[in-house]
Amino acid sequence: MCAKFCTLWVLLLASVSAFGQNNVIDEVVWVVGDEAILKSDVETERLNAQYEGRKFDGDPYCIIPEQLAVQKLFLHQAELDSIEVSDQEVLGQLERQVNWYIDQIGSKEKMEEYFNKTSTQIREMLRENIRNGLIVQKMQQEIMGDIKIVPADVRRYFKDLPQDSIPYIPTQVEVQIVTLEPKIPQEEIERVKKALRDYTAQVNKGEIAFSTLARLYSEDEGTRRRGGELGFMGRGELVPEFATVAFNLQDPNKISKIVESEFGFHIIQLIEKRGDRINTRHILLKPKVEEKDMEASLLRLDSIAKDIRNEKFSFDEAATFISQDKETRNNHGLMANPRSGTARFEMQELAQVSQEIAKVINDMNVGEISEPFTMINNKGKEICAIVKLKARIDGHKATITEDYQRLKSIVQTKLGEEKIQKWIVEKQKSTYVRINENWVKCDFKYPGWVRK
Repeated sequence: MCAKFCTLWVLLLASVSAFGQNNVIDEVVWVVGDEAILKSDVETERLNAQYEGRKFDGDPYCIIPEQLAVQKLFLHQAELDSIEVSDQEVLGQLERQVNWYIDQIGSKEKMEEYFNKTSTQIREMLRENIRNGLIVQKMQQEIMGDIKIVPADVRRYFKDLPQDSIPYIPTQVEVQIVTLEPKIPQEEIERVKKALRDYTAQVNKGEIAFSTLARLYSEDEGTRRRGGELGFMGRGELVPEFATVAFNLQDPNKISKIVESEFGFHIIQLIEKRGDRINTRHILLKPKVEEKDMEASLLRLDSIAKDIRNEKFSFDEAATFISQDKETRNNHGLMANPRSGTARFEMQELAQVSQEIAKVINDMNVGEISEPFTMINNKGKEICAIVKLKARIDGHKATITEDYQRLKSIVQTKLGEEKIQKWIVEKQKSTYVRINENWVKCDFKYPGWVRK
């Protein structure tokens, strides 16, 4: 409901002071209540936005101070209303933010070099901004409350909307899928386990660091560059098999037993525990599929597709009783869009889930079943699949009958933004604001900052 509006403030508050300001002579440019906004605050945010590729629709020296002022209104009200966030919430986002910087810069060591700070110092630098960002988000949600929308509200909103303002809905598709995982020979599994046992032995003998082996050999691309480090996570954020072993580790100098999960085989090293969260590093190896086993699965899917076309059984039945895709087989193979929670995908959204499926579906007719193909699933495994194009909804101007959920979401967002903006205008009236005369000549979004 408030995703777009809330995210703006969370991103702004989660920004890190990534650039030195040694050459900036500081001064107070705004005062909001009893809180000052410094010139260095504005300059830091301008440079952060430049680094992150964010654009301003106007003069940043007008837009940024106003955004910072609005933040202070939210934070002040949150303090009055005793709105807080837990350390776990802050820690979770903090680790995601740090991991994002590591991914962008290349490694933990390079991140420390870039910021000229230790990893601990970088986390401390980020922590308060992230906490404030989460508090602002909660305060906004509190202000908006639970906005109830009924079909009449949606119809009323769009009744008088000019034609050129009605949203255009790109072409959408609904896709069913049947997958098979090629058989992995036992000797291949033993090869992977032997490699992991060898890595464990090398670490235990002090011949090489676990993190070095992870960089060299781990097949988890998301953590390999960080020496296998996952960052702090709760038990529920890890697959059960991994979590059970990881949370039982006590000694950072000991390596876990080999753990099998849906991603492959792991060995794990404890880094640190903090309450109910844990930071570990791991090495992931995935057994390789032999060509003959891949071909066998493709041939079986080819036979299944022919039987469906010959009406021996339906695609729904094949998806329910044959498919090995746990996420779709209980829904007759119908894929769910993780962004909308519906079965409809824009082609760009489908490509983000699977480029292989999007490519196959692109030229298919409704009701058609594809030839078997290989793809990488969301666990990073190479599998075989057939898909059926269940429906295609051509691009069109939004209508209540076809796109009610999409339009309902738009109305909810709009009403939420209106409530937030009304609150800001009212809050301005009761808040002391002083703006440096050199910073007052701006076309503010909320003109009430300057009282006449």
